[in-house]
Amino acid sequence: MKASLLDRSRTRAGVPDAEALEATLSRAVHAEQVGYDRYWVAEHHGVPGIASGAPAVLLAAIGARTTSIRIGSGGVMLPLHQPLVVAEQFLVLDALYPGRVDLGLGRSLGFTPPVRRALRRDLEAADSFEDELAELRRYFDGVAEVTARPATGRPVPMHLLATGRGLDIAARLGLPVVVGGPILESAELPAVLTRYRREFRPHRGSEPRVTISLDVTVADDDATARELALPEAWAMAVSRQTGEFPPLETVAAIRDAPWSGQVRRRVEGSLDRAVAGSPATVRRHLERLAEQTGADELLASTSTHDHDALLASDRMLRELLA
Repeated sequence: MKASLLDRSRTRAGVPDAEALEATLSRAVHAEQVGYDRYWVAEHHGVPGIASGAPAVLLAAIGARTTSIRIGSGGVMLPLHQPLVVAEQFLVLDALYPGRVDLGLGRSLGFTPPVRRALRRDLEAADSFEDELAELRRYFDGVAEVTARPATGRPVPMHLLATGRGLDIAARLGLPVVVGGPILESAELPAVLTRYRREFRPHRGSEPRVTISLDVTVADDDATARELALPEAWAMAVSRQTGEFPPLETVAAIRDAPWSGQVRRRVEGSLDRAVAGSPATVRRHLERLAEQTGADELLASTSTHDHDALLASDRMLRELLA
């Protein structure tokens, strides 16, 4: 499988949000140095634990600090934007960094009503997602009523962040898919991917392509990797109680915090499901997943409080995939 990283620019407790963006930039440089194929960034709005709200802006900075790695969004939430504006943003990026830019697209509208109100969107805005995807592609193909500029003469590759319904849309439009979240644990996953590949309608020679997105943490041994995965598992458990996804805490601070029975069960369950371990442990898990899905690419969305340990995990993951 090809190897790529998704960096959500996770914030850390007691540290300015801007440092999360600097960490993303330094991690992108490191990812290129150790041989990753792509580096993706996310779009989240009003989330205390995530500093990345403007993928196109962040990708411009990453492109300026790197030279060869592909850069992309994982993803731009299309219902929050006008397709023409998205096309223009990514054509600018492609003009600046020719042949290196990918556009991953999702349909999320924000997790809370206040965020949706601030974005001037309601839940019905996602209903026209497929039509907006088709419109966006017309801009890239140069066949829309309005010409999106700069006209580079080449379309920006589009990828769809997909669940069950999204996979059907991707098949109809001839788009590659990025699959993550609960569907990866579903017994129906092989059948769903088989249907996607069977019903795929090529667009300008495109072929069905599957990228699997999941958290992967690699360390010298299983126990250390599990510790590194703890801050993200803790943040997820806390968000289930408070409704707010928090910055990452240190392992020591988490161990000293009071744990309710419910939080403990959620944290332990999350760690048990995580792909976290030594290179040999992670390799076995990824080999099973590759056999089950036939995936073409792994998009690792790993995060932990310790930035140096995160870079080491990235390096070991790239080595084992190589």
